[in-house]
Amino acid sequence: MTLHLYFARKFALTFLAIFAVFFALMVLLDIVDQLRRFRGADIGFAGALRLSLLATPQIVYRIMPLLIVLTTVALFLGLARSSEMVVTRASGRSALRALIAPVLTAMLIGLLGIAVLNPIVAATQVRYEVLADSYRSGGDISSVLSVSDEGLWLRQGTAEGQSVIRAGRANLDGTVLYDVTFLDFGNDGMPVRRIEADSASLAPGEWVLEGAKIWPLNEINPEAASYEEAVLRIPSNLTRDQIRDSFGTPSAIPIWELPGFIRDLDRAGFSARLHRVWLQMELATPFFLAGMVLIGAGFTMRHTRFGRTGQMALIAVGLGLGGYFIRNFAQILGETGQIPVLVAAWAPPLAAILLSIGLLLHLEDG
Repeated sequence: MTLHLYFARKFALTFLAIFAVFFALMVLLDIVDQLRRFRGADIGFAGALRLSLLATPQIVYRIMPLLIVLTTVALFLGLARSSEMVVTRASGRSALRALIAPVLTAMLIGLLGIAVLNPIVAATQVRYEVLADSYRSGGDISSVLSVSDEGLWLRQGTAEGQSVIRAGRANLDGTVLYDVTFLDFGNDGMPVRRIEADSASLAPGEWVLEGAKIWPLNEINPEAASYEEAVLRIPSNLTRDQIRDSFGTPSAIPIWELPGFIRDLDRAGFSARLHRVWLQMELATPFFLAGMVLIGAGFTMRHTRFGRTGQMALIAVGLGLGGYFIRNFAQILGETGQIPVLVAAWAPPLAAILLSIGLLLHLEDG
């Protein structure tokens, strides 16, 4: 038990050091990118630093498997140089037993990442998008879409004012709304018109409403002044891509809220496949990190006197990169419906673990 705790502590400290170094490097590099991206907005160094601090957690969180590989390589190279691994093996411990503590520590890091870092990344990502849009548009955000138990809500802005749209359900890309209500506001912020319609279809530059009833809210008796239109056209600056992007990426939703958001999407009539894939990928993260530890350890547990230490370390990092990109490729296949969701999320971690165990048994205990 003492040896396991020793290995676990060294692995955790090595990971924290590598995490801190990469975080600092990413912040410095992203500051330059933010200054270039928003040079027309004149955000200054303070604004670029603020944007960078909001964007970097997502970047570091996404490359956590690569950080685990680097941590494993650094740990076992250090143990090999100090002959600690030789002493451990000479005491009768097999390679797999020596890996119990690093593997469990990596899985614990994955669990903490899901439970703590995931909500932080989601919050900073949303804040970054809001702040970036504010810089791009000069402080005015023209459209927002949200999905709730009551259906979906959409806001659009035109030269005449703002419109709030509520729909009971929609098609898969949000361009056809059903059981829809439009509430128009003037530039002074006062409501001027309410419209209810059976459906609203998004056409270039306008909404086409069918079966619409209009209430002019600036009249003394809106019901008496109401009238109906079989087809009504309302100007709009929204596009199909803007509505789809308004859902936000699944990573912008905390994992604790993701199951409820998926149910709301299904209830509103939208496809939640991307969110289901992301949820399963997040749940499989601890096992994928364990696979990264096994991959890195398979090539770096040897003593340095056997030579080719640098080459073996490069092979370990290369295989870790390969596993990382295969996982991302599987995620894309799952999001596009080419393979089932569970296969996309769980096949790469299981393959990494099983293949690495086979390699360790062959190289160390074979």
